[in-house]
Amino acid sequence: MRGRDMINAHLPDELIVEVFRRLDSKASRDSCSLVCKRWLSLERLSRTTLHIGASGTADLFVSLLSRRFTNVRSVHFDERLSISLPTKIGRRRRQKRCALSSKADDKTDISDPSEVVETWCLSDAGLALLGEGFPRLEKLSLIWCSNISSVGLRSLTEKCRSLRSLDLQGCYIGDQGVASVGEFCKHLKDLSLRFCEGLTDAGLVELVFGCGKSLKSIAIATCAKIGDISMEAVGSQCISLQTLSLESESIQDRGMLAVARGCKILKVLKLQCINVTDDVLKAVGASCSSLEQLALNGFQKFTDVGLLSIGHGCKKLSNLTLTDCAYITDNGLEAIAINCKELTHLEINGCHNIGTTGLESVGKYCMNLIELALLYCQRIGNNALLEIGRNCKLLQALHLVDCSSIGDDAIHSIARGCRNLKKLHIRRCYEIGDMAIVAVGEYCKSLTDLSLRFCDRVGDEALIAVGRGCSLTHLNVSGCHQIGDDGIIAIARGCPRLTHLDVSVLQNLGDIAMAELGEGCPLLKDIVLSHCRQVTDAGLSHLVRSCPLLESCHMVYCPRITSHGVATIVSSCPNMKKILVEKAKVSERTQRRAGSIISYLCVDL
Repeated sequence: MRGRDMINAHLPDELIVEVFRRLDSKASRDSCSLVCKRWLSLERLSRTTLHIGASGTADLFVSLLSRRFTNVRSVHFDERLSISLPTKIGRRRRQKRCALSSKADDKTDISDPSEVVETWCLSDAGLALLGEGFPRLEKLSLIWCSNISSVGLRSLTEKCRSLRSLDLQGCYIGDQGVASVGEFCKHLKDLSLRFCEGLTDAGLVELVFGCGKSLKSIAIATCAKIGDISMEAVGSQCISLQTLSLESESIQDRGMLAVARGCKILKVLKLQCINVTDDVLKAVGASCSSLEQLALNGFQKFTDVGLLSIGHGCKKLSNLTLTDCAYITDNGLEAIAINCKELTHLEINGCHNIGTTGLESVGKYCMNLIELALLYCQRIGNNALLEIGRNCKLLQALHLVDCSSIGDDAIHSIARGCRNLKKLHIRRCYEIGDMAIVAVGEYCKSLTDLSLRFCDRVGDEALIAVGRGCSLTHLNVSGCHQIGDDGIIAIARGCPRLTHLDVSVLQNLGDIAMAELGEGCPLLKDIVLSHCRQVTDAGLSHLVRSCPLLESCHMVYCPRITSHGVATIVSSCPNMKKILVEKAKVSERTQRRAGSIISYLCVDL
């Protein structure tokens, strides 16, 4: 009834807050908060997480947000992301920048030029405000916030003693700041120190002795001054550690042996440490029977001996990644396959001594395999995937990159045997053609994500079969030059849920296919048309007319698309967030209207 509030008079605050918490998107919460001032204030109470770009007036944002969102428990800063200021504040900041600019133009001395830069980054003062404004903070990420120091981190940790998770990636924090975390944050569980170049063993050791008993996850990368001393402290103090990720040239066997022997409930271990040898894997196999995930990257000292120990000792291993491990052969992979029957995810990348035999053993023994990735595996042939197809009925994702010995027979076997396949990504596998993909379309009815980049034996026949048998949401056929209008039309008619499409470098693709895509795929969000020489403004117009959800369009090196076509896509797509095109094709009017979403390819050299 007009003039009478039938909701606010009867619903208590707690119920409205619960409604806000159950809304699945920020846009929905923002819309509901506009109902009235009461709902706005209650929506703010329901917010527990904030994401802030630190390129801008980050310190000012901390002060504003701490007053408006009092129940926040998680804050994420990212120096790489920009933020938009409210209108009035933005106007004042622009006026300040203009004033500074005019001073510079008049050659007026500025006492400290760094002050101009510091206003655009999160500073120690901002961290202090953060601690005061959010004393119950539990999770904090400071990504590439280069202007903060140990002073600011200490002022925050003194206030936020309930901190559970801390990510300092790319921050130049010294030992004193990290030590303060151990001094005040006794309940810290997750710690990331990736690319913290100012940190040494001394700071990390103090942190570990302060809160090591509660730590469950540690990530360290490219910290040249962190070595075995820190790892020995981790091994002695972090008895609850479950996840460890290390990328280091300084850490050697001594430190990792201490970790393996002391952290016996370790579940996830990711290593890129070129000076670590098989002795570490032996210790892991002997002590860490709960290990579930292992990633070994770029090792020149690991051999089959280490994998044999892992296979015998870590029966719960479910996820294995081997990248550029030059001395691991079929024997090591076979040891894993025979002993680790719970293996569900396997990635082999650039391990040139692993061939068909090793992967055949995976097919024979690892029947729970869900995802398989083979990258740059020149020695793995068809027989390996024939075995996977026969036994791994649960396989849902297959990735193949530059596997020159794998052809149609292998993919045909996968299609017939692995009918739960949902994702198939193939790149530069030149022996795979229409026969293989036709089988995929015939048997893999659950397939939603198909990528066939630069597979030049795949043509329209393959996509016609896929369009008939699968309901794709993602399709990438970039560089498959035999695909033309017929194949894309079949996809448009058979895959109405398609949201992401890459048809770049298809020389035979024209406007007819664009029109069919517009009619058949109304949910399309992202499309890549670069290097499609036959697509014109008319085809683009047909496409965008029926695709109101389009958010991204790449169309560089499309000679028959002009400034008119670019203007059409800007005016027809209200949700557009990114357009990639040559600068010469953007008119002044289009630039004024949508300059913030247009990116240019640098061709004016």
